Amino acid sequence: MPMRPLDPAFPIERQFAIDASPIVFVNILTVDKADEQTFLQIWRDDALFMKQRPGFISTQLHRAIGANPMYLNCAIWEKTADFRAAFTSPGFRARLPSYPPSTVASPHLFQKVAVGGVCVA
Repeated sequence: MPMRPLDPAFPIERQFAIDASPIVFVNILTVDKADEQTFLQIWRDDALFMKQRPGFISTQLHRAIGANPMYLNCAIWEKTADFRAAFTSPGFRARLPSYPPSTVASPHLFQKVAVGGVCVA
């Protein structure tokens, strides 16, 4: 599956080196409409795989409003090392070629930010 970093200067492979806890994995995925149902089934299988990995907390898939299939996956992990181990595992990597060729992923890692009176870290 092709990957287009959200921040080309700091792709996910570089983010793996930063120890953080907890982390939020965000992945924007695009796919051709003809491949949408196949994409959803494969994503479901991958989510079930990830749920079994140490450090996994939760995931939620969102579909963009409109005719063109664009998805936002938001997953929470206990720490960078847990996510890195799952994402780079041979079991997960072997699954990636199953996605339709039209699928493009844009993954990035985030942390919660405290903003007084609005958000807690």
